[in-house]
Amino acid sequence: MLSPRRFLPSLSLLSAFEATARLGSITAAARELNLTQSAVSRQIAALEAQLEVNLFHRERQTVRLTSGGEAYAREIREALKTIRTASLNLRANPMGGTLNLAILPTFGARWLAPRLPTFLAQHPGITLNLKTRINTFDFRLETIDAAIHFGHSHWPGTDMALLRTEEVVPACSPQLKARYDFREPGDLRQAPLLHLTSRPDAWERWLNAYGAGAESVQGMLLDQFATAAQVARSGLGVALLPIFLIEEELSSGQLVRALDLPLKSEEAYYLAWPHERAQHPPLNAFRQWLLNETAQFR
Repeated sequence: MLSPRRFLPSLSLLSAFEATARLGSITAAARELNLTQSAVSRQIAALEAQLEVNLFHRERQTVRLTSGGEAYAREIREALKTIRTASLNLRANPMGGTLNLAILPTFGARWLAPRLPTFLAQHPGITLNLKTRINTFDFRLETIDAAIHFGHSHWPGTDMALLRTEEVVPACSPQLKARYDFREPGDLRQAPLLHLTSRPDAWERWLNAYGAGAESVQGMLLDQFATAAQVARSGLGVALLPIFLIEEELSSGQLVRALDLPLKSEEAYYLAWPHERAQHPPLNAFRQWLLNETAQFR
């Protein structure tokens, strides 16, 4: 029977291998690791001997990964990243109260961030780390405890809690509204329409809901609400934007409703977390706080 320890090389061997694989040079890896070239060469040779697999092709003074070495390097790089992240989290919060949260960019910046001081004041022992994610992902491959998600209530491998619904409204600059003098939903088609990559059929839904033709709707394509709001403010088109995310622009007059015809989105905002993290204390505290914060919007 093969010893399990054979497949658990030391961090020093793995670090030497990863650096050499990433930099493509034993000399560069030695410089990064503050070791001699011969030390790095010995560590790589020891790793290959332990695994009984050649990880590099040796060509004169250069090294090149084998096909197996390339695959191994990708996995080892992610494993070292996981260890590094865990160490940083532990150093930041020795009591283990760290929550790694994936957020939607505009929701996180405009709605969540202004409220976070309240949560952190109530839970001073929790360290909150934020990462931007627009689409769903596999929690098993990420060092993330939970995610704020916009869509339907289905994300394989997770539990989900409804946070809030939203209404979108066609918004533009005051100058653009005056130029086109919008009166009816169909009038908006005369102006440039701004589209979000994450909601490619949003304009079709809105136009159909208000009885306007939705065929061949075209326009500028943008990847984030914040960008769409800025482009709309600049007078370059009309954007369908969630009302609660542009309250500041509407109040200041930087944006106006092209037509006061809001539409409730079919999707909603959820907090999602993998089943195995359900009892993580920082997540429990954040979930309860967030559900209280959003109770009036459900």
